[in-house]
Amino acid sequence: MHHLHCCSMESSQGFGNLAAGIVGMVVSAAFTNSAPSNADFVWRIVLMFGAVPATLTYYWRMKMPETARYTALVAKDAKKVASDMSAVLNMHIVPEDEAVYELARHDQYGLFSAEFLRRHGAHLVGTSMCWLALDITFYSLNLFMKDFFTKVRLLGAPHQGDEPFKRMVHTTAMHTILVLSFSLPGYFFSVAFVDRIGRVRIQLLGFAMMSAFILCLAIPYDHWTDDKNNKYGFAVMYGLTSFFANFGPNTTTFIIPAEIFPARLRSTCHGISGAFGKLGAIIGVFAFVYAEKHNNNRSMLFALVGCNLVGLVFTLLLPESKGKALEEISGEMEEQHPEQDAAAVAAAEYVNVVPV
Repeated sequence: MHHLHCCSMESSQGFGNLAAGIVGMVVSAAFTNSAPSNADFVWRIVLMFGAVPATLTYYWRMKMPETARYTALVAKDAKKVASDMSAVLNMHIVPEDEAVYELARHDQYGLFSAEFLRRHGAHLVGTSMCWLALDITFYSLNLFMKDFFTKVRLLGAPHQGDEPFKRMVHTTAMHTILVLSFSLPGYFFSVAFVDRIGRVRIQLLGFAMMSAFILCLAIPYDHWTDDKNNKYGFAVMYGLTSFFANFGPNTTTFIIPAEIFPARLRSTCHGISGAFGKLGAIIGVFAFVYAEKHNNNRSMLFALVGCNLVGLVFTLLLPESKGKALEEISGEMEEQHPEQDAAAVAAAEYVNVVPV
């Protein structure tokens, strides 16, 4: 199931956040009684651990066959399609050169063509802007969590002579608790409901609820920061924002571009959309640094609400892909005629259908 692969991969980000928190706490605790100057080693060691899953991912990906869609629609290699599908499905499939050619001929226009602009131009704008809007919010809140929690006194303010490694452990522990309580369940909800509710509805829900909870942080901001008894309420509101980011656009912005574009351009369009997301992360970081420097975090929160509303509007440009074959979503099969030969029908059964 294509959507399940996407959801599982994106939900692994939650487990990665959890693992990162545990590694950070363990490494920081190991340096607790050492000189503060050794803090430079801590982040380097933690960063080095990130190479382990990256290396394993590279190894396992090299062992995987290319998708049948790419092999059929782009490489046009019927024998390779049959071989790969036979191995995956554990059944014998006969190569059908004519069927593969029939499928491939509907996917010939380029990224910068008028045909692509007509069919998918609005979709690419939608996926790119949604990912941009999400990552401005997502990375801002995650990277500057400690600053918010220090202001509401969930974390103590740093003082001269403080043990930096103990503070690092406390900060990382707070992040890990939030991941366990809110972020990880959000990913699980996405996996459970993505084919019941649909990608677009989940994304709309996520952007709307993120806007609502960030408003709950921004409007009474002085209320949260003036009284230390309000700190747990702030943490819950912050956590619910994270929950609906993951049960929402942080998952669906990855899934939708992987489904709505034609096979030959799918990775390119997904990459363009993702690049806009990373641009959003950069914008969010620099904007928050500016807001922090001018002690204007409340205004930054209102700006994040605006970003979520932008994402919500651009989501309306996207087609729903729930329960559809990838070629049906992207329009690659719309010119097929009922009288196509039996070989094309047989190939389509293996290449086109996405079980749900």
